[in-house]
Amino acid sequence: MYKLMLVDDEEDVREGLLQEIDWEALGFVVVETAENGQEAIECIERSEPDIVVTDIHMPFMNGLQLAEWVRSHDPSIKIMILTGYDEFEYAQKAIKLQIDEYVLKPFSAADLKAALIKVKQQMDQEAAEKNNLITLKEHYIKSLPVLHRVFLSSLIARKCSLDEIRDKCERYELDISGSTYMVSAIQMDNNHQEENRYLLQFAVFNIAEEIVMKHRYGQVFMHHDHVVVLSISTTEDDGIISQETMDVLEEILQNVHRFLKITVTIGAGTVVRGLTELSSSYQEAVQALHYRLIHGNHRVIWIQDVEVKRENPLVFDDLKEQALIRCMKVGTMEEAQQMMDELFVIVESAPVSLQDFQIYWIEIWTAMMKVAKDMDVNYEQLFGSSTHPMMEIYQCNNALEAKNRMSHLCMKLMNCIAVERQTGYKKLVDEAKSYMKLHYAEQDISIHTVCKQLHISTGYFSHIFKKEAKTTFVNYLVDLRMEAAKELLRSTDLKAFEIGEKVGYSDPNYFSFSFRKRYGLSPKEYRNHDRG
Repeated sequence: MYKLMLVDDEEDVREGLLQEIDWEALGFVVVETAENGQEAIECIERSEPDIVVTDIHMPFMNGLQLAEWVRSHDPSIKIMILTGYDEFEYAQKAIKLQIDEYVLKPFSAADLKAALIKVKQQMDQEAAEKNNLITLKEHYIKSLPVLHRVFLSSLIARKCSLDEIRDKCERYELDISGSTYMVSAIQMDNNHQEENRYLLQFAVFNIAEEIVMKHRYGQVFMHHDHVVVLSISTTEDDGIISQETMDVLEEILQNVHRFLKITVTIGAGTVVRGLTELSSSYQEAVQALHYRLIHGNHRVIWIQDVEVKRENPLVFDDLKEQALIRCMKVGTMEEAQQMMDELFVIVESAPVSLQDFQIYWIEIWTAMMKVAKDMDVNYEQLFGSSTHPMMEIYQCNNALEAKNRMSHLCMKLMNCIAVERQTGYKKLVDEAKSYMKLHYAEQDISIHTVCKQLHISTGYFSHIFKKEAKTTFVNYLVDLRMEAAKELLRSTDLKAFEIGEKVGYSDPNYFSFSFRKRYGLSPKEYRNHDRG
């Protein structure tokens, strides 16, 4: 069903159309009716209709003025104009506004039905085009190579979960299954001019891709300043994949020098057993590149040749850090406690050194302090007068006590975030209300002007304002204006049109219309009643 709004200043016309036409049978549901364009704007902001059916001749704001407002605020809304034969001048403007359909007066219910069916067909067609699976699939297939490279780049940039990797591989039709993996990073040795550097990097990529494809040995893609080689093998023998990778890398090294007349250095990480570990292998490859300061350029440097690797089961990687940060910002207390249990369970199940455990604890603490900084939480709220809160780890007698202290800090931080967030919402709405109280008399005040003043997006502000103020922005503005009008009617002898101008209404008739609609009395009747 499409949401429809009916706008006409004649009540009998509105009621007649509502009763004569079976809207649901045509595929529409009438969500609002309005007596004029000004009132319609308030309804549109509230109900967000798909189509507006409006008369042209109306008080305060006519149908074309309303159409102009709709086009500037939400061009996707369809507009149907009810017009007469003698309104050619209006029709010309309607063409400029790209009105979707018009119905000539006098019209019958059948005429309006035919026009509505025509517009609905257009809306259905537009919806179908957006969801045309064949067209989408064609675009998707063309985009797959780019999606592959972006996804592979994300795999080495952060630690991804196995479920996410499987889902993306299936979605992108990418086969990177294997038993062992190894990541290598190729970097040009010399600083070339910027425009030439990108061209040369692309040339290095082409050579590397051609050689890797020839050996059917994995994937090649760009990541920042590196051409990355992902070796994929079905063997579980670390020695085989590492030796074969070194041979492929040497071939790339020599071919780049032969054909491009430049040198590159290649860093190679250690062999890993799963796709979730690719980021650590890449980091090792980058670390290996740093050793060119010692061993020189134009060579392949394997991290295992230059560093002795020590097993450490306590790894607080990007995946764990992002999960903890998300939990503290938007999770529940139960989720946070479960997260803490998962972070510390490894201590109970694997032998770890005191130094490794202390570093692990400090890494978790640092992630939490990043959250405190992001959410503008005052450190004194968390630690009171404690001089060196990070040193609490050295005061713990055992791992359970350390976990409990960390869990307590996590819960305290989440409470502070909740308080700060609520305070921030209230402060934002209070600032908006203060601004509106000062400027409600300005005719051009709108949610856009207020948001510009507050440096915030209208969508986010609209949601926060409604949640905190328990009313919409438009209703609150009307309330301000009406309360100010009542006070002026009580305390001054100003005429109604003068009061209307003073509270932000350029059209005195619309002011009187809105006042009567709100209070059931005209401004003059209200004044007489109040003073009577």
